[in-house]
Amino acid sequence: MNDISTPEACEGKELCGIGWAIEQMKFGNAVSREGWNGKGQYIKLQNANSKMTFPYVYIVPVQGGCVPWLCSQTDLLAVDWGVVEK
Repeated sequence: MNDISTPEACEGKELCGIGWAIEQMKFGNAVSREGWNGKGQYIKLQNANSKMTFPYVYIVPVQGGCVPWLCSQTDLLAVDWGVVEK
């Protein structure tokens, strides 16, 4: 069984699905998909320092700023998630 708590857990493997991405965000990492057209955009979990009452996922698009993010069917089933160094 692989330890999914580290970014290296997916290196060279096709295990980097949405579950792995969510775990990475829980550890404070930013993640993105290799298949996204907007290179440089990423998503992250906001769980503190927010006026929202529950944690939520936001996306930082190429243009900057941040907005709440909803997962598409394609993103949900993708296995090309990776950690973004921020």
